[in-house]
Amino acid sequence: MGGNMDIVYYVLALLVGVIIGYIVVSIMKKKSDRNKISSAENISRRIIDDANRDAENIKKESLLTAKEEVYKLKQNIELEETKKRNELSKQEQRLNKREDLLDKKEDSLDKKSEKLDRKQESLNAKLKNVEEKELQIDESLEEQKLELEKIASLTNEEAKQIVLDMANEEAEHQRALIVRDYEARIKEDQNKLAREVITRAVQRQASDVVAQSSVTLVTLPNDDMKGRIIGKEGRNIRSFENITGVDVIIDDTPEAVVLSSYDPKRREIATITLEKLMIDGRIHPARIEEVYELAVEEVEDRIRQYGEDAAERARVHGLPHEIIRTLGILNFRTSYGQNVLEHSVEVANIAGNLATELGINARTARRAGLLHDIGKALDQEIEGTHVEIGVRLLRKYKINEEIVHCVEAHHFDVPFNSLEAMVVQAADAISAARPGARRESIEAYLQRLSNLEEIANSYDGIKSAYAIQAGREIRVIVEPDKISDDKITLLSQEIAHRIEEELEYPGKIKVHVIREIRASAYAK
Repeated sequence: MGGNMDIVYYVLALLVGVIIGYIVVSIMKKKSDRNKISSAENISRRIIDDANRDAENIKKESLLTAKEEVYKLKQNIELEETKKRNELSKQEQRLNKREDLLDKKEDSLDKKSEKLDRKQESLNAKLKNVEEKELQIDESLEEQKLELEKIASLTNEEAKQIVLDMANEEAEHQRALIVRDYEARIKEDQNKLAREVITRAVQRQASDVVAQSSVTLVTLPNDDMKGRIIGKEGRNIRSFENITGVDVIIDDTPEAVVLSSYDPKRREIATITLEKLMIDGRIHPARIEEVYELAVEEVEDRIRQYGEDAAERARVHGLPHEIIRTLGILNFRTSYGQNVLEHSVEVANIAGNLATELGINARTARRAGLLHDIGKALDQEIEGTHVEIGVRLLRKYKINEEIVHCVEAHHFDVPFNSLEAMVVQAADAISAARPGARRESIEAYLQRLSNLEEIANSYDGIKSAYAIQAGREIRVIVEPDKISDDKITLLSQEIAHRIEEELEYPGKIKVHVIREIRASAYAK
């Protein structure tokens, strides 16, 4: 029993201790909170005091600045008044001198002879005129004095506003004169400037012209290889042609065969296949098919490499992988015999150079120039024009809309809404029109020359007409007794207009009309 009571006492003592400890902790916490509140109040008071001091300092500085500006303005007005007073004083001195001179002249005139008396009336009239002018000057001086008094009575802000208005008016006038002069100079020099800009841009891109044919010459190690390519009863060559889709021409040319196809990609695959077969030495239908599959894979790798090389040469980076691969396909596309990939690289560089010369976005112009014909890589597989296909492809891979617009507008399918689009169109025309860039069939070429000469010869008074410079110039010689000097200018314009209306041709054609008179005599 005694043990249980001890336990009860211990428990009671523990509870009392806990209660006392809690009370002590609560008292200590309240004291700490009061200290924190007191400290925060002191900090707040210091911050408010600092803010008040800073505000007072800023107020004083603002007042001092305002006073200094008012003082400077007063000084300027006083200086202006002093200058005007000095000018008035000088004018008064000059008038006094004039009056003295007139008085002297009047005295000398009184002493002269009677011959001068007749001139007296004239002199009196002049003197009267001078006096009237003096009165006018006096009135002007009075008006100026009144004006100065009015100005002196103006407030600082009103006087300052008057000066600013006068300065603005003069600046506007000078700016208008400069703009008119600049516009006049630009109109005079715009043709010369355009030629210089285009010339500099093209000279910086002096790349070789690449025109592809429809055949590829493959060199053989020896003439015995021709027989192995043909095979027994021609089975190897037939199998090769069926698998690759190209024609193999074997003639008397030593150590060479010709692969013929209008598809450059097929010719590339066929060339690689034939070269691998010659290295391997085993030429039979089954082996041809195996090597052909390897060549197709190799060409796929080359396509991506062609695209990467083209982007590097055009200084265009960051294109999506699919766009790079599609660019590589352009290496196997031609337009009038011109390699489309080489043409695209050239357009990119010319467009970039033109944009740099004109001070516009060269990066956008380069990218759009490189991608402007990308639709031609897929126009044999997808329905639509190469512009429509290219625009859909670029939007699919989230290419910038400014570049997409340049591609969409380069054949005038939509109106231009940027200078970069105009530059890309001009660069495309320059690249396509460079001499030798595009190849025509000999029949079409000769027909175009014949049509040029026929148009020129259809006019009366034409002595002869010659198409020269590969059809890029028509030289017309007229009979001088039938066509005058004034008419040859109109004749050249009429011929040029008919050529534009009736013929299709790359680039531009110069019409050169010549009227020549010769005279001869004999000395006997």
